[in-house]
Amino acid sequence: MDLGDAVPLSTSFPLPFRVLFLIGLGILGWATNLHGLHLLGIDAGSALELSSGRTFLPTNSSSSRVFSSPRLSYMPVYRLFAGYATWCFAGWSFFRLATHSNTMLVDTFKYIPALSSLGVLTTLICPFELCQKRERDMFLQSAARCIFSSMDSPVYFSDVVFADVFTSFAKVLGDVWLSLCMLLPGGSLVSPPHLDGLSQWILPTFMSLPYIIRFRQCLIEYQSPTNTSKRPLFNALKYASSFPVIFLSAAQRIVVLELAEMKGELVTREPWHGEHPLFRLWLLAAAVNSLYSFWWDLTNDWGLNLLKSRSAESRRPLVLPSLHSKTSSIAGSSDAHLVTQSSGHQILGGAIHRHQSYPYGLRPVLLYPLLVYPLVMFFNLVLRMTWSIKLSSHLHSQSEGSVLMLWLEVAEVFRRWMWVFLRVEWEVAKNAQHKSQIMSIRTASEEVELMPSNRSDPMDDDYVLASEHSG
Repeated sequence: MDLGDAVPLSTSFPLPFRVLFLIGLGILGWATNLHGLHLLGIDAGSALELSSGRTFLPTNSSSSRVFSSPRLSYMPVYRLFAGYATWCFAGWSFFRLATHSNTMLVDTFKYIPALSSLGVLTTLICPFELCQKRERDMFLQSAARCIFSSMDSPVYFSDVVFADVFTSFAKVLGDVWLSLCMLLPGGSLVSPPHLDGLSQWILPTFMSLPYIIRFRQCLIEYQSPTNTSKRPLFNALKYASSFPVIFLSAAQRIVVLELAEMKGELVTREPWHGEHPLFRLWLLAAAVNSLYSFWWDLTNDWGLNLLKSRSAESRRPLVLPSLHSKTSSIAGSSDAHLVTQSSGHQILGGAIHRHQSYPYGLRPVLLYPLLVYPLVMFFNLVLRMTWSIKLSSHLHSQSEGSVLMLWLEVAEVFRRWMWVFLRVEWEVAKNAQHKSQIMSIRTASEEVELMPSNRSDPMDDDYVLASEHSG
């Protein structure tokens, strides 16, 4: 029996298990982010502003506890992933053994993915000291801070990273709602639930929550008394551009119904409805969101000059303190020294700091190998375009069993994993520039204060000479 592409995946790997898989991939990605930043000499706790007692992302950094080895910052997250993966894999294996890839048995044993998901949720909120309680508590604190913080509270860099990572799981959040509908009595794991009336807007609302959180953070930054730029406002517009993509996609049901009345039921199987204005408006919204987000990634989140105007590119290069050291790590060192070579470049512990010239489209400070940047930019563009499609519920709700859709979600997690490395790198560079400027100002002010003590007052000289002559 030919059940199409959706049924085999729904039989062997139903949606609730795919949600658990993507969440586990996110945990592993965060652990490798911390590990990779440590290997590159970057103190993730300091760069993410987590060393002052505000531990909201699971890096295990805290002012009340000092670790002798940075290795301890990522090992608890690895252990958390290991426990999580073991539990989920055991549940999926038991489900596979029970169903024997028989579609007729999938709904009979759907209590297995339900129990697996319930176990994860119970462990997350468990108050006992087990399964890396510290990391779980920090995750819950970070989520609460992003969702419930007041409009006059500051927005820290750790909150920004957490909320941005959350936006990459917008589709997963929608899948949580669909999984709940599938697991409840009357639902089926082999096909997505039929959402009509007001219920069809619940899915896009769930998918919008991460963007609402990030949009709100930008407004808080813009209204801050210390803010003097419109950058947070333009950033808020970027997240606002996701809402038309999400809700116009939900409105495509109207498009299909209207075209079905004119052309018949066969039109419902076609993915392209370019003759309808709502469909064209959705395409325009997706293109605007993808291109705007790509430009913002390169120009603002990563500080690259590829899409900047010439006036912006011609600004004074950064003059940074040493970023790499055998004895101290980036964002954690207070020393400021530069090693200058005869070539006119400055070496920052292996990263080249060019005063006058640097690779086209990049920036003066590069902490990673040069090949990394064009590759990341290329993958970011491609995956940004596909991710706007992934925000379209009218596409994935019709083919929840599609292997392609699953791989697109995996690709978005991979894109965000790359994004974190460059985002933290640019934050480190900006912080180092700020420290360097403060040190320069202090040095200049100290020199000005010392000048009178190093030189005699001419009036005093004249007075002494006059006294000598008069004597």
